[in-house]
Amino acid sequence: MTSPHSARPLIAVVGSTDPHRSFTHPLRSADLAPEACRQLGRELARACCDLAVFSSSPEYIETDVVAGYADACTEAEPGRVAAFPPRHSDVDFALPPDAHVRMEILRDSSGEWEVAFYHTLLTCDGVLLMGGGQSTRVAGIIALAQRLPLVSVAAFGGGAGQVWINFDKVRNDADDSDIRLMGDNWSSVSAARLIACLLRQRERRLRNIAERAQGERTAARRSARGLTVAAVCMLASLAALVTAEQSRQAGALDLLVLVGAPLVASAAGAILRNSFESDMRWGRAAVRGLGAGLVSVLLYFASQLLTVPALLDDLDVRRLLFFTIPLGFTAGFTFDLVFERLRSGAAGPPAVQPPDPLAPGASRPPNSDGPRS
Repeated sequence: MTSPHSARPLIAVVGSTDPHRSFTHPLRSADLAPEACRQLGRELARACCDLAVFSSSPEYIETDVVAGYADACTEAEPGRVAAFPPRHSDVDFALPPDAHVRMEILRDSSGEWEVAFYHTLLTCDGVLLMGGGQSTRVAGIIALAQRLPLVSVAAFGGGAGQVWINFDKVRNDADDSDIRLMGDNWSSVSAARLIACLLRQRERRLRNIAERAQGERTAARRSARGLTVAAVCMLASLAALVTAEQSRQAGALDLLVLVGAPLVASAAGAILRNSFESDMRWGRAAVRGLGAGLVSVLLYFASQLLTVPALLDDLDVRRLLFFTIPLGFTAGFTFDLVFERLRSGAAGPPAVQPPDPLAPGASRPPNSDGPRS
């Protein structure tokens, strides 16, 4: 994660270019690797990055990267190297006394290097891979799976070269130009371009995180507005129930209350139903609920008028609202669910066709008139 005392990104340095080690995927251009590591370290210092390292053994790239990093750090722009060794190990890069680099030894309580190594990767703002073997490749796969900004220097082969191949399927925040850059042969400008590529990925990741957070806040506000509207609708329908007139000749206001209160309740039911969805669109749900409530309430009144033709001559609005408000609410609440199932194409299991007794090979029931065996 970003250093707590500043906005400087923490970059994990992983890999090995030791020509004396045996790797499943062989190294390439190993003679250029030490200077390439120092160039990468200098560019990381100029980009105001902090380093996360795991060993000071010469067989790993951390030694040369930290050396180049210390060369480029100045009094005005000091650097920071955080080492994460296991409990039984020590780290010493033998930096000169006048180096403007602050070393931090953050020893892990576990005695196994894998615990400190893989746990630290998840807390970094980016990962730099070069050469290496299986551990380097696994580190790259973890970075890809966790969408961490990643630069895999494929020019030197090894596990990092295999991780570069995986970019074809999992790109995360890297684009085509970034992937081509990681696969290019090493040159004098490669270090600056690769570190710039790493920081571009980080910027895209931070921008995507900010956009997702903004989207979540917007959705939360939209949900709160929808639930507020639903609560107001329910209160309005209850207010209509409380203030409804006693039995009398039906007037325009009575009919408006009799139809309007269930419709308001149906909108509330649809909004409440929609609040359970991940993508809440309460305005659209309210319109659907109004449609469902209108049809349900009118059908109910039509059935009542067919049974009692003189219903409107002595209309008891309050008594009818005790039934029509729950009816409207239920219509709005369930209609949205049914509509979503229809839109998604959900259907029951296909009907099983009965077997054709005349089809070839079909078994036939025994004939009582036939011969007995």
